[in-house]
Amino acid sequence: MVLNYCDEKANGIMRLSFGDTHFVRHFEDADKENTLTIAWNTGNEQLLFVDGEKVSVLPNQIVFFNVNQTFAFDQPENIIAWQFNREFYCIVDHDHEVSCAGLLFYGGKGLPVITLEGEDVSKFNLLFKVFQDEFEEPDDNLKAEMLRMLLKRLIVKLTRLYKQQQALTEVTTPEMDVVRQFNLMVEKNYRELHQVQDYADLLNRSAKTISNIFSKYSDLSPLATIHNRILLEARRLLIYTDKTTKEIAYEIGFQDIPSFSRFFKKHTQLSPSKFKENKGLVATGKN
Repeated sequence: MVLNYCDEKANGIMRLSFGDTHFVRHFEDADKENTLTIAWNTGNEQLLFVDGEKVSVLPNQIVFFNVNQTFAFDQPENIIAWQFNREFYCIVDHDHEVSCAGLLFYGGKGLPVITLEGEDVSKFNLLFKVFQDEFEEPDDNLKAEMLRMLLKRLIVKLTRLYKQQQALTEVTTPEMDVVRQFNLMVEKNYRELHQVQDYADLLNRSAKTISNIFSKYSDLSPLATIHNRILLEARRLLIYTDKTTKEIAYEIGFQDIPSFSRFFKKHTQLSPSKFKENKGLVATGKN
């Protein structure tokens, strides 16, 4: 079942999905709504196909997806998912940890995953039921605010669990905020800016300071974060579109094909053309 709410004045979208055998987001759909996604696996262990990679999702694990990520589960009927766009819910100017650009979506540790255990399973099931009840209420001038309040409660609870499970209690908020801002800026500028110094300048910090913070908090270095985002987009375009290697190289900021090919082969052990030939062997969730 899919329950939808649309705040027409703000162009806000909020969606609750459960038992939906068609729960998926393909590449061609990623930019249409720009929705963030929180997906809870309520069933057995299953495979997740995210941007062409296979990931195993255990029972009662919750996964978080940014607006541009493609994903598909091999047992989508066991997924409870909350989806929303920035227009519906975004407190980016305050409460950085629980905003649209917060810890769960731009925290810097790859694909964020939380595991629910013990009483938390019951608590989140209860919260899901409250969401479901509110979606099924007749529309009135209080419904949007009630759903936003519930969504913030969900994100706050998940953020607390994520910090506990990632042992982030000793990392200061300013440091976490630098990583969050860096990741957000990479997401916005990776096509044009490929060097750590570019982002250090935007953050008014030295490249060395940023590297030191990343070494304490993130699994990746700042440069690896930039390269991974460029590589991710290259792989998506090679897998999901018919664009030529030249078109893709220019689209993600390379001045010529050889430099793009060297970069791509260094990270994948395949040339872009060979990767494109083999894309039918790459798990995309459509096989």
